[in-house]
Amino acid sequence: MKGDPRVIAVLNDALQAELTAISQYFVHTELCENWKYGKLHKLIRDRAIQEMKHAEKLIGRIIYLEGIPMVNPPLKMTIGKDVPLMVKNDTALEVGAVARYNKGVAVAVKAGDEGTREILEGILKDEEVHLLELEAQQTQLGQMGLENFLSVQV
Repeated sequence: MKGDPRVIAVLNDALQAELTAISQYFVHTELCENWKYGKLHKLIRDRAIQEMKHAEKLIGRIIYLEGIPMVNPPLKMTIGKDVPLMVKNDTALEVGAVARYNKGVAVAVKAGDEGTREILEGILKDEEVHLLELEAQQTQLGQMGLENFLSVQV
């Protein structure tokens, strides 16, 4: 099925952002593993895997719409050198994702592409959960302090 070029562009933009998120999260999860923050390692790793599933859905939809998935080098990653910076950078990543998917849903609706709208809304819900988790971590860091927060992550 030949898709609307605007929808395919939105899907490819989202794909590039997902590939960036996957890369950033895998670096962060491995840093946490190296520092022996097992709970944080698992949480970030699970988030990276969910982003991979998003990328898979986007690639499938692009191909269905007879587009070409653009898997160019990812956007600029922002790797945190410590846990507070990781949380801050990952939060910014998810804020961007929520905005991107909201705009993408609007483009799909305008193009009358209900299948893409449904896919984008499903991913948007996941990204909102990621954002809530990261905002909770920021709150915990502020309320508990870094040392107490990290002691819970071991």
